[in-house]
Amino acid sequence: MDDKEKGKAYWSANLRLIYGCLAVWATVSFGFGILLRPFLSDISVGGADLGFWFAQQGSILTFVFLIFFYAWKMNRLDKKHGLEE
Repeated sequence: MDDKEKGKAYWSANLRLIYGCLAVWATVSFGFGILLRPFLSDISVGGADLGFWFAQQGSILTFVFLIFFYAWKMNRLDKKHGLEE
């Protein structure tokens, strides 16, 4: 495998990871916070319904988790492709 093919494989894996993280974040913030809020209104978390909680806190916590998850996965991807620091 030459350097050009390795670069394409690396960026392909990177883009898959980015798209996956964006899909999770969109599902949690837009899906749970807005679209599915009527279905989640019967579940209470800290005095508020679950849909409201996802809109106010859950999407932020998910975003912070995704930052750490992305960094961890990128470190593994860098090692796999021989690009670690």
